[in-house]
Amino acid sequence: MKKTKKHLIVTYLIALFFTSQLLSPDVYADTNLGGTITFDGKDGQKLNLPSLKTDLKVDIESDMARVTVIQTFINPTNTPLHATYLFPLNKDAAVHGMQMEIGDEVVEAKIKMKEIAKKIFKKAKKEGKAASLLVQHRPNMFTQDIANLMPGFPIKVTLKYAQSISKVDGDYRLVVPLIVGPRYQRPEPYRGPVAEDNHIPGVIKKVSQNTPIEPLPSGKWIIETFPENPLMFGPKVQSLVDRERVSIEVNMKASVPFTSVLSNTHALDVSGNKKNKVVTLSEGRTIDNRDFVLSYRLAGINTQAGLQTYRNEKDGYFSLLIEPPKLPKENNITSREMIFVVDTSGSQSGEPLAASKTFMRNALNSLRPNDYFRIVNFNNEVYELTNGALRPTRRNISRGLSFINSLEADGGTEIVLAVEKAFSSPRIHNTVRMVVFLTDGYIGGESEVLRLIKKEIKDSRLYAFGVGTGVNRYLLSEMGRIGRGFARYIDPTEDSEQVAIKLAKKLESPVLTDISIDWKNLKVSEVTPEIIPDLFSGDSIRIQGKFEGEGLETIQVKGNVRGRKSSLPLQLNLSKNNQTEELDSAIPVIWARSKISDYMRQINTAQINKENNSTNDVLKFKVTTLGLNHSLATKWTSFVAVSRRVVNTEPEVTIDATVPLPMVKGTTHKAYPQPLKKGSHSAAYPRTASLLGKSQSIKVNTNIITAQMLAGNSTPEPATVMGMATVCTAGLIVIWFVRRKQYVRDQLET
Repeated sequence: MKKTKKHLIVTYLIALFFTSQLLSPDVYADTNLGGTITFDGKDGQKLNLPSLKTDLKVDIESDMARVTVIQTFINPTNTPLHATYLFPLNKDAAVHGMQMEIGDEVVEAKIKMKEIAKKIFKKAKKEGKAASLLVQHRPNMFTQDIANLMPGFPIKVTLKYAQSISKVDGDYRLVVPLIVGPRYQRPEPYRGPVAEDNHIPGVIKKVSQNTPIEPLPSGKWIIETFPENPLMFGPKVQSLVDRERVSIEVNMKASVPFTSVLSNTHALDVSGNKKNKVVTLSEGRTIDNRDFVLSYRLAGINTQAGLQTYRNEKDGYFSLLIEPPKLPKENNITSREMIFVVDTSGSQSGEPLAASKTFMRNALNSLRPNDYFRIVNFNNEVYELTNGALRPTRRNISRGLSFINSLEADGGTEIVLAVEKAFSSPRIHNTVRMVVFLTDGYIGGESEVLRLIKKEIKDSRLYAFGVGTGVNRYLLSEMGRIGRGFARYIDPTEDSEQVAIKLAKKLESPVLTDISIDWKNLKVSEVTPEIIPDLFSGDSIRIQGKFEGEGLETIQVKGNVRGRKSSLPLQLNLSKNNQTEELDSAIPVIWARSKISDYMRQINTAQINKENNSTNDVLKFKVTTLGLNHSLATKWTSFVAVSRRVVNTEPEVTIDATVPLPMVKGTTHKAYPQPLKKGSHSAAYPRTASLLGKSQSIKVNTNIITAQMLAGNSTPEPATVMGMATVCTAGLIVIWFVRRKQYVRDQLET
């Protein structure tokens, strides 16, 4: 017994020393590629763990798209693994299908309530079966969990989603996100006044699951959590994995010719004829460290409206495209109070902050003599140029430019404090207040921000400019929508000077406001969006819903064009023959996804519809029902797939590991935890110690860094160190594995 205790103490001290050496090298990030974790496998072969390649295929017809995402997970070690992959999808993606392949077995995933799906997955994981679980954490952030990923047996997961493609500044713009950026979590959540939220049952279709839906907490903030933080790595992958991780193919067709097809984010090869195009990456594959953005234009005169319909045995669905009229530049100049709010957190270091400064210089120099301006910058704290608004005199503009030039990026992203500061001053009489945010949106508490904007916006307008190559488009688009403005994006790796000049001139008023539709005799229901946003020049929106009947019907789109009442009569052909053949079946799932967005927007902004008894519980019930009935991934529904056969005979000792991610292109190490110095220890390595008991030596090279802010914690950005607690925990995990290994050996000997 004494010998055993002595053995454990020695083992612990060895583990303590080894782990401290593992966690304490000087760590500096390669700003383009991130770092790698390599394993010394058999015969000295160095392997990344675990590995992934992604193949994307997009089918576009006019302004609707179907996307297929194929994720191939590979285990390059000689031991089983459970893998977790954090990845983005388009914020409007209607994820309606998932399939898992392992060997010759193909499993169609089932949509389940999330808690049920997790239980099914955990059971399969424990039984040693291959399994996959898709969980939505945000509309644009997902995790794919893979159970029992065996050496030499890749698991392929295929996702399918549909979306409409909006027109932005005259171009149709398809965004395929490829990387999740870091997320900053506030140390303490904002706690404003709360209202009692009694549960009122909703009269809607019953959910076809046996487990009841848990009600949302009454009168309490829902603090959002994140999956565990993945390791950041560079694309120095080995022979078992493609050198670059992503391929993209886009097949495009339209009834009228394409006049332009281009991407400012990736080099393209474009082939085909005028009405049919095939787009691929010039280099074949790419590293997934920035979003893929494809812009295209169609020939012909804008009709300002277009209709698509779909019918199944039960319902008819419509999708109506609306564009604002083209008008000459406004002559009636209204005084503006321009409030510029600039993100100077660590994730803006380098190219993003440089692009923000370029935008600000052009915006200040574009101010009119009768305007006012304020400049607010924020990171851990909020600072303002002056205590009040300034006239754009030569002296004041010079003060503003000096303030902008002095900005440096560091610290966290306290965007809530920035919103409060922006709206803290009283309105200036006879002006239009326009709040302009420049940020990557790398925060965790989106709901908190959106509720605050909804509360403060009143008759002001908010414009969100996303600066970066992998920004949080969900948050920024919602900020623009709730703020009755718009969201635009600045890629700092482009010619930021030209982009900034162009976008600074976009700070304008909408063309079409207070939009409504008089449906006349047409019977429609469940129209989405519930509140039609204002439309700006060159933009578009789709109105969707259900309808009854057929034949020709006339409706009228109403709105105000720069203060003047206007209307657009439309004749709709609802004949059963007036349907597209290929993408028509996407209309119901895109409609359902839009309805879900409406309900989630009400939850996120505490906008309770008392007339419809839409409490949070009812809204959650509606979201879950739509997810199950239309086979859609939502906040409360998930896809799960389980193999028939057992693939792992020792699931109880199988290691959990995350798929490493590259750093977001254009960011620096300040977006992530700070470099470690010798003698310090960090939570940046949450999983390395757990691998020590598997007879593999682990080497961490000097380029490793982790996305600490992806974790649901309150650590500021950049992250602070955790101290010796991490080392002690690691040592205990090592001891557990040593004892487990000895126990198995003893059992075999007996």
